[in-house]
Amino acid sequence: MWVTVFNITITAAEIAGGIISGSLALLSDALHNLSDVVSIVVAFAANLVAKRSKDQHKTFGYKRAETLAAYTNGLFLLAISIYLFISAIKRFSKPEPIEGGVMFIVSLIGLAGNLISMLILGRGSKENLNARALFLNMMSDTLSSVAVVVGSLLIYYQNWTLVDPVLTMAAAIFLLKEAFEVTRDSANVLMEANPDLDLEAIEEAGLAFKEVRQLHHLHVWRYSDDTIMLDAHIVVDSDLTAKRIEELDEEIAACLKEKFAINHVTLQAECSRGLDEDLLSTNKEN
Repeated sequence: MWVTVFNITITAAEIAGGIISGSLALLSDALHNLSDVVSIVVAFAANLVAKRSKDQHKTFGYKRAETLAAYTNGLFLLAISIYLFISAIKRFSKPEPIEGGVMFIVSLIGLAGNLISMLILGRGSKENLNARALFLNMMSDTLSSVAVVVGSLLIYYQNWTLVDPVLTMAAAIFLLKEAFEVTRDSANVLMEANPDLDLEAIEEAGLAFKEVRQLHHLHVWRYSDDTIMLDAHIVVDSDLTAKRIEELDEEIAACLKEKFAINHVTLQAECSRGLDEDLLSTNKEN
């Protein structure tokens, strides 16, 4: 709530200040903050949806709502950064006079609001991809505000108006990089990509149990920020009882959780089927 209030205030102040002073850098900062307001509202709604219980339509639950929000925010930021970059290039060919004093006062307001917002969101950015997307928004805006403050002083005292589009381009490039990373990471989750785990090490951990003769049809993916899932077929001795197979499943799951932080394991026990297949079963159609 407080971050939203700060960003609405900053956005209004910087839009007014950018129009009055003629500063594209201030307007770019305002667009950053406007995108943050949208991102925060979307992230908050996604967080509420993610807390809903499983049902007949969503048997895995709604945790991926946050990943979808992060992906949407990333695409939005990519569009904003490209727009700012193009606008800055146009300003080089057609420079405009800028009121450095107005730009300086408004940029200080933006810097204070962005810094406070960044500190508020920083606490949860390491555990949650959606929070990370918002934190990166705040961090990029804070750095942009610092640059705008410095630029306003150069414009006021030295009349270096070209510093305005330069700052805008720098902010756009930084935002483009961060937006790409958030979009890529969230897309990997949605595409059920391997979360950088060593599949051969996982296979070795499974084969360390004497009853396990082979693993195949292995799938490992990140379902959400706090859930990594694994699904695999294991070939075991034919004389194992159902009770021992159940115990073996629990032992393998505990091992995988300890070594690889995989916290949702599903294993299918077989006696001979799949012995001629490799770990990913790439030698025949799945």
